[in-house]
Amino acid sequence: MQRMQYLATNSKYSWFLRFNSEIIPVLHRASKHVNISPMKTAKGIVEELFWDGSARITCPPELIPAPGQYLLAHANASPDLLPVPLFSSNSTPNGFRSGPPLPRIWRPGDSLTMRGPIGHGFALPSAARKVALVAFDDSPARVLGLIPLVLKQGAEIVLVSDKVTEDLPEIIEVQPLKAMHEILQWADYSALDAARENLNQLQGMFAGQNQAGLQCEAQVLVRAPMPCGALAACGVCAVTVHHEWKMVCKDGPVFSLKELL
Repeated sequence: MQRMQYLATNSKYSWFLRFNSEIIPVLHRASKHVNISPMKTAKGIVEELFWDGSARITCPPELIPAPGQYLLAHANASPDLLPVPLFSSNSTPNGFRSGPPLPRIWRPGDSLTMRGPIGHGFALPSAARKVALVAFDDSPARVLGLIPLVLKQGAEIVLVSDKVTEDLPEIIEVQPLKAMHEILQWADYSALDAARENLNQLQGMFAGQNQAGLQCEAQVLVRAPMPCGALAACGVCAVTVHHEWKMVCKDGPVFSLKELL
């Protein structure tokens, strides 16, 4: 009882209380009575875990998320009720490497129940020749899936990140986050990754500007809790876009930077 009172007085945990009282029952009813998801559902396997919290996962090709899209996965042996969103940082014909973080209890060999791909991903313009990949506040893993597509069309790539990233092609230039403005002016397309709670910082860096003031088209992958995966419109992932509420799980997770400024 004391724990629930503590949670109730701390807005950081208010979404957790809503899960227990409202959202979880909605998810149960939706899953039992209504087939409202056009996505694929299939099994996957955790093949390998890496030091950075990512994993190599095998799954049917049709479930592999495109850059910026995600799928929901639940380990069959996990006691956790809710699935977790997985983003691809690199794909293969029979699976992909997921971006971190993953549940700590996952182990190699775990069987996964997966649903996806879900959401709107990045839209790389075919004419783009100078591409910036920006990890605003976390691992760049969720934007790295664009690298093969960018290289295929002969474009240059600059990765902007303060996180150490291994196994990058030598052709890719890496710059610190403090160089973001300069790189965005250089690029003709930019893909950014930012947590919802840090969007105000991102917006502050572009105060008084809009996308027309940049030299490039820019998109932002917004990270937020997405427990229902566009099934129940639970509102946990809501974000304000042009003074309207949008759901990251369904309307995103990738939005135009112009929409968020």
